[in-house]
Amino acid sequence: MQALHDQGTPPDMVQVGNEINHGMIWPEGHIGNPDQLAKLLIAGAKGVEVVDPEVPIMMHVDLGGQNKEAIFWFDNMIARGVRFDIIGLSYYPRWHGTLDDLKFNLNDLLQRCNKPLNEVEYTDYKREVHDIVFGLPNDMGKGAAIWEPLRWGAVVVDQDGNTLENIKVFEDLRDKYLK
Repeated sequence: MQALHDQGTPPDMVQVGNEINHGMIWPEGHIGNPDQLAKLLIAGAKGVEVVDPEVPIMMHVDLGGQNKEAIFWFDNMIARGVRFDIIGLSYYPRWHGTLDDLKFNLNDLLQRCNKPLNEVEYTDYKREVHDIVFGLPNDMGKGAAIWEPLRWGAVVVDQDGNTLENIKVFEDLRDKYLK
């Protein structure tokens, strides 16, 4: 954070950890030790705030359609004083349920936490995921980001770096949601 600040390129947002529903820095920071995990997350957030208190902090778990688990995680961290501004979720149908599960989870987390949401990792169902995220009430769906366009699901770039025809879905999504 300090190096980015010093060179004049501050981030628009900082994610403390990546897919941290099971924790980080095991065993101390495992979700089975929620007090220790919360201390690590609080320290990470404070590190961001010391440099720039205006930078939003995102907590990212990989529980896109797993509502009970997401509620458990966020309730536990909120109860322990973990501060964050944005909820980030991964969504892979193989592990995280159906699109209906995703939609229910995002809406429920929004209602419970009243925080903006980002779909920070997904691959499949590009249009549908964007429709769900950007269809959240009160403009609380802030974005969606494809993960690994070279390997997973409907790839949009080949191994030589050439864009493939199915990349055009992003032009449609840009025109629908970002203009």
